[in-house]
Amino acid sequence: MQLEQLKKLLLEKNSSYVHFPFGEIYMVFKILDKVFAIIAIEENPLRINLKCEPNDAIAYRDIYDSVIPGYHMNKKHWNTIILDGSVPLEVLKDMIDQSYDLVFAKLTKKQKQELLQK
Repeated sequence: MQLEQLKKLLLEKNSSYVHFPFGEIYMVFKILDKVFAIIAIEENPLRINLKCEPNDAIAYRDIYDSVIPGYHMNKKHWNTIILDGSVPLEVLKDMIDQSYDLVFAKLTKKQKQELLQK
């Protein structure tokens, strides 16, 4: 998967935006101030960290060799996906959706209402 295609998928999420708090090597995607995805843009193939339900995180790691515990993240809740083509696009999209939804669920009621009005 190419960086621009991945970036487009992530920015399609309601109110998501890109931030570079760690310099130009990590593209961080947030909702308000909450991270839901991180792309290591200098890696080849690209790597993305996504939040995940703990049981799903383990299941993805068991199914795909290219899914590993989240690099520099809470390994119970985050996976790193090496984008070498072994994870089908639809599965990757589901993982992105889940990451976004998990972060969105942790927002306050007021924050959720503000985002849903956009």
